[in-house]
Order: sequence, then structure tokens, then C-alpha cells
Amino acid sequence: MKSTVEHLSPTRVRINVEVPFDELKPNFDRAYKALAQQVRIPGFRPGKVPARVLESRIGRGPVLDEVVNEAVPAKYLEAVNSSEVRTLGRPDIEVTKIEDGAEIAFTAEVDVRPEITVPAFGELSVSVDDVEVTEDEVTEQLDSLRARFGTLAGVDRAAQEGDFVSIDLSATVDGEEVEDAQTSGLSYEIGSGQLIEGIDEALIGASEGDTKTFTTKLVAGEHAGKDAEVTVKLNSVKERQLPEADDEFAQMASEFDTVEELIADLRERMAKVKKMQQGMQARDKVLDALLETVEVPLPEKVVESEVEVRQHDAVHPFDHDEKRFEEWLEQQEKTREQFDAETREEAEKAVRTQLVLDTIADAEDVSVSDDELTQRIIYQAQRFGMSPDQFVQQAQQSGQLGALYADVRRSKALFSVVRQAKVTDASGNELDLDELFGPQEGEEAETAKAE
Repeated sequence: MKSTVEHLSPTRVRINVEVPFDELKPNFDRAYKALAQQVRIPGFRPGKVPARVLESRIGRGPVLDEVVNEAVPAKYLEAVNSSEVRTLGRPDIEVTKIEDGAEIAFTAEVDVRPEITVPAFGELSVSVDDVEVTEDEVTEQLDSLRARFGTLAGVDRAAQEGDFVSIDLSATVDGEEVEDAQTSGLSYEIGSGQLIEGIDEALIGASEGDTKTFTTKLVAGEHAGKDAEVTVKLNSVKERQLPEADDEFAQMASEFDTVEELIADLRERMAKVKKMQQGMQARDKVLDALLETVEVPLPEKVVESEVEVRQHDAVHPFDHDEKRFEEWLEQQEKTREQFDAETREEAEKAVRTQLVLDTIADAEDVSVSDDELTQRIIYQAQRFGMSPDQFVQQAQQSGQLGALYADVRRSKALFSVVRQAKVTDASGNELDLDELFGPQEGEEAETAKAE
């Protein structure tokens, strides 16, 4: 087989392949066997028809078609593997010559990963937020814990934000009742934002037994996007009474004996959360800084594919009803043109990120262990409410295991860049990246040896 590569652009090549017939004997053997199973010729059992007899009955054309359909994809992969190009996506293949007894020739145009020059990572510098836990934040956490142990008591006053109310709801659209919006005895916390827009404003200031009417836009059901007139009746009002923040409460709500110990633990937990947030902020800012310094030619078909996936995911919750989706966009005060422009911008950044991190992963010889892949599988399975086995089976069926491996590898490549960059907090202190992300694999091994 002979193959050559033409570079059409920094992101696209044409691979020209010529395959002599003497390399196609196994393909012809399989083609004759497959066709012999399909053709019934008197005097021969299925699958036992000699090639000469088979061709005399059906002609040479079907045999060549079978050979070409099987051989071309395999020879394309062989040509790719023997070249130095890294292909992306599916190729556009065109058979240019079938010279019976001599050769088959075809071309394959395909996107490829462009050559990318990355900067010295030590030159990247970013600043992230300070880790600071305020007294107000600690008080808010303590009050949230107290609320979990609070009790509800009826009050003889108008409803206000934070109260728990029992309500009856009904709604009409164009004078017709909306069956899905009828309910009685519904419990609701005013200000929680868990019900329709406008409900809080209607309830605040209302007293037990009052009925209020307001207009809102429905966001679900067959009337989604339409204005509805909603009637709400307030049946009862209760307020949450919190236990005192004292040692008795600390012993009831935690493993601590005093409220001072409990508060200290809350402060420490919040500091850890903010440290994690600081680490993620460092990761994101280093990535943005990296992308700003690197020129990345974008493979157009790869970008288009990413755009299509994102558009599909956006419309999917609306059962792919474009009209309902555009009505939802209107509620978000966004046009379809704005959505499409934002989607393309996000897709281009995603593709640019993948290409840069793949280049870094190759340059730094980043590998993914079985444990690392398993951890990502467990995490993804939990996100989708599946068992790890179910997730793996589904990923195998959809061919996504390779993409999952690539995502883990890119994450490791990015953290390698972050470790080499200069990361300071808003106060100018340089961050201890080992404290944020743990020691690097090599450092971990050296520490274990020393111990």
C-alpha cells in the first residue's frame, strides 16, 4: 500500500491511498464467503458456491463493492497509523479509482490536530481571592444548623419572608382552568423561590384566610410560556423558632461539648471549602491565561460538531420542540441569534482547550492509571444517579469510555500547568500548591521512600 499526506490547512489534510490488488486477497475471500451466503444457486449448499460460479451468476461488480466497503476503512486507518498526523473526527472518503486486477485508490479528507506552541508555564501568573472566613458567614452557618433543629409555631400576624404557610393554588389561562396548577394544602416557605414567580409578593403582608390574585408566566406544562392568572388562598402562617446557640444545643447538634468548639469547627470547615474554591479558581484562571497566550487554529468540522452537541443538549429538555425552546429564551431575555453566538463561542473555547491540553499531555507524557479512571467513573455515575457498572456499560455502548479517559488526562495536564505557574492571592502571598492539590506523584513517591 502507498499513501501520501497533503496539508490543506493547519487543521485539515488529504490522505491519498493506493492499494494493489495483491494486498486484497483476504478481503476478496471474505467477500466471496459473505455473498455466497446470500445467493442461492442450484446444486450448491449456501456458502459453498465457488468464486468463479458466483461471479458468473451475480457479476464482478457486487464482489468489488463488498471488497471496497470492507477494505477502504481498514486501509484508511492503516494509512493514518503510518503517518505522523493526529486525526480528529470522521473522514470524508472518496474512492477515485477501481482498476480491477491492479489497484484501488481513494482519498480521505479529515481534520487533524494542529501544531501548537505552548509557553513556558512558569511565565504564567494569576491572582485568586484570599481565603477569609467572616463572622457573618460563621453566624449564617450556625443559624442554618439551628434551623435544622427548629420548630414551627403558629403566629397571629401577617405573613413575612421566611414564614411557612399552607396555601391553596389555582390558575387560569385565557379564562380556562389549568388543571396541573390546582392544589390544596400546599406547604411553602416564603422567599425560598421554589414556586412560581410572583407568589412571594402576593403572600407577604397577607393574613390567614386572605385570597390574592396575580399574573405570572408559566414555565412548565402545556401552557409553558403563557401568562396565567393565579389565585392563592392563605390557610395558615407559621414561623420557625430556633433553639438557643448554647452548649446544650452544641451537644444536641454535634459531637462537641461547647458552642465555642462547634463554632470553631464551622469556621475550619468553611476555610477548607474556601481553599477548595481557591484551588478551582486558580485552575480556571491559569487555563484562561494559557489560552490567551497560545494561538490555536480551530478545525472547523470539530467545532461544528461541538456546536451541534451543545444545541442538542439545550433543546433536549423541551422534547426538541424549537418553539418551546425559543419561548424559554424569550423569558431569559435572549434571542436565538444571541444563544447561537454564545454556543459557538463556548464550543470554540472547548475545542481550543482540548487541543492545547492534549498537546501538553503528549509533551509531558501524561498517563492515566486504572484508579484515576475508576474514580472519574464513580464520580460521573453518582452525577447521573447510576451504579458504576451501569455507567461503564452505557459508556461502552455509546463509545464514550475513550472520551472519559481523555478528559482525565487533560485534567492532569492542566494541574501540571497550574503547579508550574505563579499563583498568588489578592494580598500578594504566593500559594502553596501542594497544600491546595496535594503533592505531585513523583514527590509523593519520594516522601514515601524517605519515610
